[in-house]
Amino acid sequence: MSGKRGVHGGAQTAGQRTGGGVVRRVDELGRIVIPVEIRKRFGIAVRDPLEIGVRGESIVLSKPHDSCVFCGRSERLAEFKGRMVCHECRVDLVELVPSEQ
Repeated sequence: MSGKRGVHGGAQTAGQRTGGGVVRRVDELGRIVIPVEIRKRFGIAVRDPLEIGVRGESIVLSKPHDSCVFCGRSERLAEFKGRMVCHECRVDLVELVPSEQ
């Protein structure tokens, strides 16, 4: 029987669904194909950028956030704990924090 052994010992073939999703093979250039139903669900079009990250033992794909998590502005952004925040919202947040006197 050809194919990769699954988490529970069963054989898997490329494109087969598992408990965690669809199994795809990495090609010789390191590429994988994201199934069309997943691309449609998340609004991923041809040439869209995707962030590749790591959480624990998992590889995570996500759409990059190029706007403020609070107001949606896309100017004067800075990253804070993995989220983009604009200058105006940073100022507003600082005003909420009681100063130590």
